[in-house]
Parts: sequence; structure tokens; C-alpha cells
Amino acid sequence: MPLYRKIQENGLLVGVWKTEETVEQLLALLGNISMYEKDLEHFTSDMRKYEWLAVRVLLKTLCGEEKKVVYLPSGKPYLADGSAHISISHTNGYVAVALHSTEEVGIDIERYGVRVRRVVSRFVRPDEEKTMNQGDEVYVLLLHWSAKETLFKVMGVEGVDFIRHLHIFPFVMEEEGCLEAQEYRTEEQWHYRVRYLTHPDFVLTWTIKKMPT
Repeated sequence: MPLYRKIQENGLLVGVWKTEETVEQLLALLGNISMYEKDLEHFTSDMRKYEWLAVRVLLKTLCGEEKKVVYLPSGKPYLADGSAHISISHTNGYVAVALHSTEEVGIDIERYGVRVRRVVSRFVRPDEEKTMNQGDEVYVLLLHWSAKETLFKVMGVEGVDFIRHLHIFPFVMEEEGCLEAQEYRTEEQWHYRVRYLTHPDFVLTWTIKKMPT
């Protein structure tokens, strides 16, 4: 079964799906195909169509029933029935979904790869560099990037600069753990605890909205 990982904690539900099926197999896993036909007509990219279907299959697996995902003008997804807050992410070979019944949620999955080194100046602050000198630098960099993508999603505001507005505090990297983060984009300046896990293929980060500290 391609459900690679399922995590439940404090009202949060996270799922990671390893995408091994064909488009036809994904469609067969969705019972009400007519529910998706109109949306599928808009895809010009086969990869985007595939990822879109894989997310719906994962969502059905997590919820036990098919759910309609709609989008705000900003691109932020939400469930049409309002049963939970949702965040979605995908990378080569995997899709990930996070759900919470009452809290805003963010999730991000990033494929392991050294290309992240080319864009370090876009997302790593000087006061974050001390964390880089441990273990596999690529994993540490990817965790910083992924955590900031997760923060951006859970914040739900525009104009977020990964350098000026998002700070990942120093942490000791493990296979699974959590890191502390602060945003400076909003008046509230929310503090977050971001959970993460590392895998030979990817890093995954997720969080829910917390009260400001």
C-alpha cells in the first residue's frame, strides 16, 4: 500500500503517500470520478494532473470518504464541507496532506537533492548559519527551507520574505524531531513549533497555528 506514513497527534492528522500508481489506477481508487471530471479538464500538465489525483486519493484514505478541495484566490486550499483545515504538498514521488479540525495547519515535503545549496542566500539568515555545521548539510538546508514553506502556508498572509520575516532557531537535527520558529510578518509575531522527519528520499515538516508568545 503506497500510504508511506500516517501520523495522528493532538487533533492533527498527517499522511504521506508514495506515488507509484498510474493515472488510471489513481482514478480507480476514487469512487466518484464524476466529482473530479470538471477539474481534470483544466490540466495541461500530466504531472500536475497526477499529483492532483494522488492528493485526492490520500485525502480519501485519511478521511475514509471522498472530500472536495476548493481554493481561495490566493491558492490556499480548504475543504468544501468545512470539516477540517487542510494543507497540501507534493514532491517527486510523494504527496503529503495535513488536516486539523479546528486549527490552521501547514505542511511541506521536499525531495532530497543538492540543488538547495544554490539558493541558500534566499532563505537562510546569518543567525541560522550556526545550525548548518552538523551532519548532512543538505538535510539541514532542506529542513530550513521546508519549515519556512510550512510557516508560510500556516500563516496565510501575503508578502512573506523568508529572510526578513521567518526565523528558525538553532536545533540539533535528528531523524525525527521538532524545531522552534518565529515569524515577524504579522503584528502578532506568532511563535511556532514545527515537527519534522527525514527520509532517504525527502524531508517533511508540519505545524499548526499556536498562540503568540
